[in-house]
Amino acid sequence: MGRFTPDQKKIAVMLLSSPKSADELHAQLNIPFHALNEDLKKMLKMKLIKLDGYPQKYSLVENIVSAVKRRKEIAEKDPFDVRLKAVIEVKAVEQKFLAKQIKEIEDKLAKEKVYTIYDIYKAPPIEDAGYYSSYLELNLSAKDFTALVKFMYFYGPTSVEVLKPAKVVLAMDDLQDALMEMAEMIQSYNEAMLKSMKKDELAKFAKDLYKPNA
Repeated sequence: MGRFTPDQKKIAVMLLSSPKSADELHAQLNIPFHALNEDLKKMLKMKLIKLDGYPQKYSLVENIVSAVKRRKEIAEKDPFDVRLKAVIEVKAVEQKFLAKQIKEIEDKLAKEKVYTIYDIYKAPPIEDAGYYSSYLELNLSAKDFTALVKFMYFYGPTSVEVLKPAKVVLAMDDLQDALMEMAEMIQSYNEAMLKSMKKDELAKFAKDLYKPNA
């Protein structure tokens, strides 16, 4: 249910057990009736739910029911506690290169043993100013803090939302490993950046870096 808003998720959870009318949903959910009707209209337009029978009742479409059941099965076997929603943006000069980059990201994530992938939504490509762009919206869990650091560095998400848990306790060895990973990554980045800079650019960079705050 990664494409739902919070209220739409509540509606979907209620419809997972059985079809319900708008009145039944209103009676069981703390959502104003006008807002509930707007969400139902949007979900119908997005083909997430359907309306049939008499009296008419709303129900989830089959592919959404299957997706929810699949996620539940994954969650039951998932050994990791930290759950995330992340967006990775991709851009290329040609659509075929864009598709190739997206597939490479998906394949790489699938091979990673420190993540559990619940769902990947691929946005349709958009052409703008001579470039093609798209994004992946991921719902995944991570083994530990070190895995999160690697995810942030190697996959470069533009946004990350922590879904659970509400509180995280880090083991000392996990924190140590993560800090060392970060140090190595920063050093590698700095070395590459410095090698690409000219002598006068490097001098200006050093001067600006150590300039005292006003």
